[in-house]
Amino acid sequence: MYFWKLASLFLISIVKFMFAPFGGPGVGLTFIETYLACVAGGIFGSAIFYFASSYLMESSKRKKQKKKDLLIKQGLPVPKVKNFTRMNKFIVRIKRSLGIYGTAFWAPFFLSVPIGSIVTAKFYSDDKRTYPLIVLGMFINGLITTTISFFIWQ
Repeated sequence: MYFWKLASLFLISIVKFMFAPFGGPGVGLTFIETYLACVAGGIFGSAIFYFASSYLMESSKRKKQKKKDLLIKQGLPVPKVKNFTRMNKFIVRIKRSLGIYGTAFWAPFFLSVPIGSIVTAKFYSDDKRTYPLIVLGMFINGLITTTISFFIWQ
């Protein structure tokens, strides 16, 4: 039973790091157990998505091009793609205002680990500081959210 509690926090942290620590006190884990399980899951998820981002972006690009080619071949109109969606504007605003530090610290936290890691890799993959900054952000954000969750539960 104890293993499943830790594993559930670990798995939730891979996807949505921001809310994972709030489950720790509810299932009876200590502060350290909650913190370590969530940070480990966040780091694991960010590693997967950060280092696989170039492949994911390239495969998405190929898929869109294949769909466009198929529509042209069939003689159907190609739908116009919206370049500036609300989310795109938000992401560019984060990049411009906060730079590499803000993007690496806050994008995986607020957006989600997969999306935030891919966005950070898209903008700053050539900078060697990027992934260590994401990991540092996981440690700091994990400490803050775990502390808040234990204050709320007690």
